[in-house]
Amino acid sequence: MNKLELRSLFERIYKVTKYILAFSCNIIGRITESIMEKMRFSISFKITITYVFIFSIVFLLMAAGVMGSFVYYTRSGGNWDYNLLLSVVMVVLGISGLVLVVVFGSKASRKFLSPVHQMTETVKEISIKDLGRRIDVRGSKNELKDLAKTFNEMLDRIQNSVEQQNQFISDASHELRTPISVIQGYADLLDRWGKNDRAVLEESIESIKSEAENMKELVEKLLFLARGDRNAQKLERSKFSLNELIGELIKETRIIDKEHILKNEHNDKIDIWADRKLMKEALRIFIDNSIKYTPSGGAIMLDSYLRKSEAVIVVSDTGAGIAEKDIPHIFDRFYRADKSRTKSSGGTGLGLSIAKWIIDQHNGKISVWSEIQIGTVIKIILPVFEV
Repeated sequence: MNKLELRSLFERIYKVTKYILAFSCNIIGRITESIMEKMRFSISFKITITYVFIFSIVFLLMAAGVMGSFVYYTRSGGNWDYNLLLSVVMVVLGISGLVLVVVFGSKASRKFLSPVHQMTETVKEISIKDLGRRIDVRGSKNELKDLAKTFNEMLDRIQNSVEQQNQFISDASHELRTPISVIQGYADLLDRWGKNDRAVLEESIESIKSEAENMKELVEKLLFLARGDRNAQKLERSKFSLNELIGELIKETRIIDKEHILKNEHNDKIDIWADRKLMKEALRIFIDNSIKYTPSGGAIMLDSYLRKSEAVIVVSDTGAGIAEKDIPHIFDRFYRADKSRTKSSGGTGLGLSIAKWIIDQHNGKISVWSEIQIGTVIKIILPVFEV
């Protein structure tokens, strides 16, 4: 074989070797990547590897003991064949044990983690259109059960929020539909007879103005609550005297309302840190409610006093009262205890929701006591101003 043939042979061997090495590296890389992927994401694989690692340590310790005894017996003139047989038996048993650990460990891991797979499948099936599905916690134990219960509780909150939003949209649409229908009706009336009939013209204009004002008030309240829901409603807090605000409300109410007896027995000098405008709006809502549902000649009381480090505001009346079953819902949006109440007597059902939001934003608390045909007591507790 001449030099050219030898060189050609070496080049072919080099190319084949290079191809084999590249192919081998590619295979090893894929296997390594697969193992690393499983190590990152597969809990079952991690548990199996842990079993194998523990078994390997135990096996190595046992093998070290056997080899140590083998060396000892060999040097001391012991039975060499016995030690060799013992070593072979240990190796065979070790390999068999390793295979059993891998097989049964993998199956045990999948069985232990089956609740996780079931939870995953259930979560995949849950959507905004099917929030009623829940994870079954009957077969889960310990941490998995706690995780499933926590997830179900989160779904309950989400479903409740979605239902409230849907109800809110439905109620808002219903409230807006009525004034729009009235305005449309009077517009048709004007189109038919209002051009020549002055009485019809004046009645239509007055009704349209009234309904437009109602719509404007409703939309403003809806926008207020919407800003509150997305934390866009700003509070301009400042230090002010609560007793001055109470005195201002009493004076204004006595000018507006001549049909009721407005009392004020306590008005302690208290400084609070709050949004004065919003706080006045909240108290005005409570007072207006008392005016609406208290018969002419009835009494309405507005008091404030200091109790330890808290300011207490009490709005009470001798009005129609609220049924016990309705009290937990009076701050719900669009809720009316008396379903027969119209806008003129019952409003839109948003006032108390707005008042509660304002009090909540000031870290306040509201308690309600009421009896039918006896009256209602609203107690508001606010933190006082502290430097």
